Amino acid sequence: MDATPCPVCKSEQVHFVLNAQDHTVSHEFFEIWECHHCSVRFTRNVPPPESIGRYYQSENYISHSNTRQGLINSLYHRVRNHTLSLKYELILSATGLKHGNHLDIGAGTGAFVQYMHRKGWASQGIEPDVKARQVAFSDHRTALLPAESFSSLPEASFDAISLWHVLEHVHGLQQYLEHLKKLLKPSGKLFIAVPNYTSYDGMKYKENWAAYDVPRHFYHFSPGSMKYLLDASRLKLTRMEPMWFDSFYISLLSEKYATGHSSLIRGFLTGTISNIKALAQKERCSSLIYVAGK
Repeated sequence: MDATPCPVCKSEQVHFVLNAQDHTVSHEFFEIWECHHCSVRFTRNVPPPESIGRYYQSENYISHSNTRQGLINSLYHRVRNHTLSLKYELILSATGLKHGNHLDIGAGTGAFVQYMHRKGWASQGIEPDVKARQVAFSDHRTALLPAESFSSLPEASFDAISLWHVLEHVHGLQQYLEHLKKLLKPSGKLFIAVPNYTSYDGMKYKENWAAYDVPRHFYHFSPGSMKYLLDASRLKLTRMEPMWFDSFYISLLSEKYATGHSSLIRGFLTGTISNIKALAQKERCSSLIYVAGK
């Protein structure tokens, strides 16, 4: 993606915002720009599909490795079972179904696919990274599909499709959403979780905000830009739910990026303040889940 046009609304009214560093793999810097029209931010000059893979090759990339090394990753695993339950309950509430067909895109090491199976859903997962698929099978006995399976799945076959922090990684955003619509049953629902750069922690940490996660995150959404994108894709937003735990995880990582060392006290304090501000206005939450249907 070059500086223009905007990858969401195609406006040429875009401007430079900040330089963010890849703290996980390469330590390279990438420019982040913002669109005046739809308010999406985007990483400029992201690696193409054939070379982006190397930026995921790190034991510190927790969704692909299941690593428990370090304080932050250990805390992540402690709360994961609770968040899996919350996601499951949201799917039940939004679809009105106790059982159905579910697809988890960007399934990582397969924890949510396995959880949905245990709850009686016919759940499939797609994961581009071969090492993550291997971990899913060894840790959860879950066979995930490779990325190329996405285009060959049967249309109108899923009651629920979940993308937990996935949409920001996708090349060809509009085309991807169009295909997701085809995979949904007429009454099916999309569950899209993305970070929110307008949150308190996003504005505090600025270029050190961990949820920018360049260059793996191509897009950086505000609630306004997500609403614009869904509307432009002829998808109806039905619910928007906060992800309360994300503020703590992101703030802990951001504190480490900003200062060079982990600080439980400062990280949790920032996460707490972020959530308190979001209590009055949930659109300020560090991450949000957008539930949408046809």
